Amino acid sequence: MNITSYDDLIQAARAQLQPQRLLFAFAKAELPEEAGAAERAGFAEQRGGALAPVMCVDKTADELGSFADLVAESKYTGKEWDIVFVTTMSGRNGKPPASTEAEAPLNMMVTYIHTGQIGQFLAFGRDGELRQFAPA
Repeated sequence: MNITSYDDLIQAARAQLQPQRLLFAFAKAELPEEAGAAERAGFAEQRGGALAPVMCVDKTADELGSFADLVAESKYTGKEWDIVFVTTMSGRNGKPPASTEAEAPLNMMVTYIHTGQIGQFLAFGRDGELRQFAPA
């Protein structure tokens, strides 16, 4: 299945043979303090900068609603974010992975985001649109 939207992602997760746990890492775009004028101008046009993870969550496919529901739930944290990165974990024997099994993969997601290794994740903006990033 070609995933072009959040709804496609949820449908694909629910269609898998084994139940899925989806991992979400929310990140905020930031501009380094030492940024030059050109970098600041690009950042103002939503180009450039760095992504800093601000929170993570894991949910089974059955626990997920619409993207609007995800955004609404995130507001309760009080944390601002610009991009959410998503990946999945596959269950075994008809059961989704336990939430405790998601801790290490979520920590790895945070590390990958810090180092710019984001190509293996789907990414959605706050508007729910799928984002693609050019290689650094």
